[in-house]
Amino acid sequence: MARGFIMLDVAGLELTSADRALLKLPSVGGVILFSRNYDSPNQLVNLTNEIRKIQNPPLLIAVDHEGGRVQRFKEGFTELPPMRYVGRLYDISEKDACDLAFNIGWIIGAELRSVGVDLCFGPCVDIDWGASEIIGNRSFHKNKHTVELLSYKYSCGLNKAGMQAVAKHFPGHGYVVADSHLELPIDRRSFSRLLDDIYPYEGLIRKNAIGAVMMSHIIYEQVNSMPASLSEYWIMDHLRQQLRFNGAVFCDDLSMKALKPYGNLLERAELALKANCDMLLMCNNREEAGNTAEVLSNQYNYSSMSRLARLLGRKSPSKEELINSDSWMTATNFLKDKLNQRGFELKG
Repeated sequence: MARGFIMLDVAGLELTSADRALLKLPSVGGVILFSRNYDSPNQLVNLTNEIRKIQNPPLLIAVDHEGGRVQRFKEGFTELPPMRYVGRLYDISEKDACDLAFNIGWIIGAELRSVGVDLCFGPCVDIDWGASEIIGNRSFHKNKHTVELLSYKYSCGLNKAGMQAVAKHFPGHGYVVADSHLELPIDRRSFSRLLDDIYPYEGLIRKNAIGAVMMSHIIYEQVNSMPASLSEYWIMDHLRQQLRFNGAVFCDDLSMKALKPYGNLLERAELALKANCDMLLMCNNREEAGNTAEVLSNQYNYSSMSRLARLLGRKSPSKEELINSDSWMTATNFLKDKLNQRGFELKG
């Protein structure tokens, strides 16, 4: 069966018969997990194993697990600081911050791979312009060079652990005030002023550090009239042709209220596919998502399939083997030491 291009959520701690039926549709290529899907590492291993049996090749399994307030699995996983902490450490010691970013990336990748998750949607490479509450302390720094360097080190840590990095939210979400979960943000800056936001992506792509990019639901009105996630200009002209990015392109959740002006979920999906997104997220809207997946079941894009196939995680040790390894102990001890030095309370 061909790899699909829609990534769905599931209801709870194990698959229901309705989940299984939906995930078998040929248009479905992945599953995104949330906190409601997690109870313990052992339960999560059982769930990811269930998901892998649905299709062959197996569905991609992803999660938002950046650290700070965006960390879906907590009990049984290392507690991670927001990335702003790493940026502040950079202002004191570049070496310590680079080492910390690498170790955080490695811990995220190693722990998620040990329970069967393929992808963490990170790093967040949005610049901290001091405006966006939804980004806020998820950003490494206000300086584009620092963001590029620390996100590169974080990506290297993920890669070392057997996981591809997914940089987000292209071309940049840090400047706008509006939260795209609730409304459609409009960035009115000129193209030349957007170049700082794009700079970290250029570096990550040039260094071959990321396997995928996630698009933002923002209109950059001085450049293009469509939200970046539905824009052929941003995906094909800029990301593919100008930046020469050959990895996968994810559309952020199509159910978000920012895209309400662009029709129902099926109409939004068709626009995202036309713009050349490789994988479309559809979360917390089971009825419309199911209908969309069924209607689009006969669509295929072989270039997308190839790019998405490269995102499957590499083989990794079990959770028990991992936490008894010297590598995990060294990385987590380094993390604890650096956080404790700066007064960040780390549990576990």
